[in-house]
Amino acid sequence: MSRLDTDDQPGYVERNVRRHRKGESAIVTDNVGQEWPVALVYNGISHAVMMCTPRDLEAFAVGFSLTEGIVERGSDIHDIEVYYRDEADALPHAEVHLQVVQQAFVSLKDKRRALTGRTGCGVCGIESIDLLDLQPEAVPDTGFLAKLAPDAIERAARDLPAHQRLTKLTGGLHAAAWCDETGAVLHAFEDVGRHNALDKLIGHLVLQRVDTTQGFVFLSSRASYELVRKSARVGVPMIATISAPTSLAIAIAKKASLRLVSFARENSFVEYDAD
Repeated sequence: MSRLDTDDQPGYVERNVRRHRKGESAIVTDNVGQEWPVALVYNGISHAVMMCTPRDLEAFAVGFSLTEGIVERGSDIHDIEVYYRDEADALPHAEVHLQVVQQAFVSLKDKRRALTGRTGCGVCGIESIDLLDLQPEAVPDTGFLAKLAPDAIERAARDLPAHQRLTKLTGGLHAAAWCDETGAVLHAFEDVGRHNALDKLIGHLVLQRVDTTQGFVFLSSRASYELVRKSARVGVPMIATISAPTSLAIAIAKKASLRLVSFARENSFVEYDAD
């Protein structure tokens, strides 16, 4: 396998398609989002295989490690190496090798958890319902929500499309964005999986030492429970989503004291379990 420079992977591939329109058809070139198996290997032992868009894999691995509770902080990860195989006679795939502190590695082995992630996966691979972790960390009140601009959510909804380059090309990727108190989009990541996009965003914030309690996450997807659970782990005070939430997402957000808003548009949004 070769070392991976994620800039070498565009996030999409070109394919010839037959387009049908108004009773006529033609062969044209279309762009399709990349989806690769990505193995996460901790201290030499493979722990998870997730289906991802093969860009920003270092950020993805850091975010996944934190939001899945494998490590408690970014400093628990000592080293990351990304490798890939993209040959004509083999399934394109990547491996991310992480060296983590011994305590985290011992805890990981004790969980006896081997994931095989799929694009829409939240809990693939757990051995029983008893292993499902639905007790989120309490999000600290740092005063961020008090200084949130009245039109911040509307601004984020308006500005997000400008940061969705791969979505414009393919029509098939999710985006996760980090916004400040005015709703300005400061960072955005895209992936075929909505939880992968969020992990990439969180990993990037941690690598850049951004305070994750002083901003909010804006997602192009629905609000499912694992997105809220992941955000609560790093103290994100609010999530806004374009589509609907699930009942469990609302419940987890309430437990974590995390503000959840959905159906976010340029002129409206819905807030759940608001006081």
